[in-house]
Amino acid sequence: MEPFVTLSAIVAPLDRANVDTDAIIPKQFLKTIRRTGLGVSLFYDWRYKDAPSDGRTDGLVPDSSFVLNNPLYRGARILLARENFGCGSSREHAPWALLDYGFRAIIAPSFADIFYNNCFKNGILPVVLPAKVVDAMFSEVAANPGYRLTIDLPGQKVRTPSGLSTAFDIDPVRKSHLLEGLDEIGLALKKDSEIGAYERKWDASSPWIRPLLPA
Repeated sequence: MEPFVTLSAIVAPLDRANVDTDAIIPKQFLKTIRRTGLGVSLFYDWRYKDAPSDGRTDGLVPDSSFVLNNPLYRGARILLARENFGCGSSREHAPWALLDYGFRAIIAPSFADIFYNNCFKNGILPVVLPAKVVDAMFSEVAANPGYRLTIDLPGQKVRTPSGLSTAFDIDPVRKSHLLEGLDEIGLALKKDSEIGAYERKWDASSPWIRPLLPA
């Protein structure tokens, strides 16, 4: 996972509440177990005109009214959203699609719990800010083309172009994992030598078990 320290990036404003995971990545894309390649299907039903139910991604016509198709937000890495973002089913494909598209952070007044947890597991920082602060950010994005925010994870602050700074809370363990770029597999690999030592000790103390295990 790529470490997350400080991110200064264009903000894409998705002015909708209760965005569920089926809107983020529809069910027809859940057959894959690969984390890459889903970015083109992010917000599939909103992003394309007459999006076919079979999940086809070639020859689609972008809907110019949808925020991600607006040239002003090309290259956005921060998504600004409304309350209860990521509600619905617990599919981990939702953060996979957001990350594959290019988003590293999402700012909202609240998130659905499972989606919130899945973001951390995939290197996305979900930032919870007060609704009035999010409201102000939506207004600033609308008034300032190319609007950028800076998210300082070590300092736990979001800074606006005008210099205003808003603090956010984050679990210290999750913060540490993002700063180091470690997912659950990466955390386990940090203990590789200890795991190996335990396996060797187990083999030596229980030699009669090893022949019974699959080759």
